Amino acid sequence: QIDQILIHQQLELLEIVIGFETSNKYELKNALGQRVYFAAEDTDCLTRNCCGPSRPFTIRITDNLGREVITLHRPLRCSSCCFPCCLQEV
Repeated sequence: QIDQILIHQQLELLEIVIGFETSNKYELKNALGQRVYFAAEDTDCLTRNCCGPSRPFTIRITDNLGREVITLHRPLRCSSCCFPCCLQEV
């Protein structure tokens, strides 16, 4: 049983040094700090660096055996509240 999930982003040296946006990777840990799941963003370089936080993405979450547990997909959408029919969704 998992009563809490802590999400830790793995930082890439290239991203830290020159600010070049790389694919995000995350470790999902339980309350004891043990890795339960791993999440990896699947986007291309151009999308990450041109669209920033509004970018579309697919994140695949796998268990410790590498089996996919869930896939999250966010399409490219508007981030302005002036267009409520086109707001972000996952």
